Amino acid sequence: MSVPSDSGANFSSVPVLDWNLLTVDKPLFIAQLRHALINVGFLYLSNPPVASENIAALIEYIPRLFGLPQEAKDAIRMANSPHFLGYSRLGAELTKGKTDHREQFDFATRHETRWREGADVPQYYRLWGPSQWPDESLIPGFRSTLEGYFEQVQELSYAFISLLAEAFGLPTNALRHFYDTPEKMQHRGKIVQYPIITDLDADDQGVGPHYDAGFLTFLLQASPHKGLQVQNLSGQWIDAPPIPNTFVVNIGKGTFRPPGMPSLIR
Repeated sequence: MSVPSDSGANFSSVPVLDWNLLTVDKPLFIAQLRHALINVGFLYLSNPPVASENIAALIEYIPRLFGLPQEAKDAIRMANSPHFLGYSRLGAELTKGKTDHREQFDFATRHETRWREGADVPQYYRLWGPSQWPDESLIPGFRSTLEGYFEQVQELSYAFISLLAEAFGLPTNALRHFYDTPEKMQHRGKIVQYPIITDLDADDQGVGPHYDAGFLTFLLQASPHKGLQVQNLSGQWIDAPPIPNTFVVNIGKGTFRPPGMPSLIR
């Protein structure tokens, strides 16, 4: 059994776990996952069970999505949505008080909101609801492609949570009480574009250092451009460059984290 020996204080690369290893040597996969959870906080997941043709189709849509007329994008701006879903213009968001140079769309899995004005329901229900979608005539097939992708990543996430439990030495269903039945759940995704910075003296922050607040993040790096970094406990920023046929998995703050486990990303 081969497991990296880097400690959480000095890891110098993000480990790569192969999903296919589960069918060959599951104990080794679980040991590698335990190392990534406790000592790193991030991992690459290679050969994930998400159809490659669906990923390729989604990647082809992304330039077309950002290339839509500005009025079409503004028609679904996030300000329209009580569920914080929709379009954000370039420079509209801040991280730690600094402008993020990114343009983005926030979408989510299908969900019928349970919140109603004046109804006796928890106010947090208002956070969950339908996505805003660009005009189908302007980008035909995009919605069905993204929803299909979301469905597959959602199934991956549920399987991965069972593996997390095993890595923590718990029964496979031990973490299920942290989430509800599928019809009462909603999972979110962002599609983000970072502009090319031509002024070398300009601030080039795409997104500042931050923690992901959720349970898990599955990040598809949809271009070969480098930029993603993660931080170890020594404060060093470690590159996480794109690797074909992988997701970068970030263990978010919503997941139980042993004291001192790093998960800062930028």
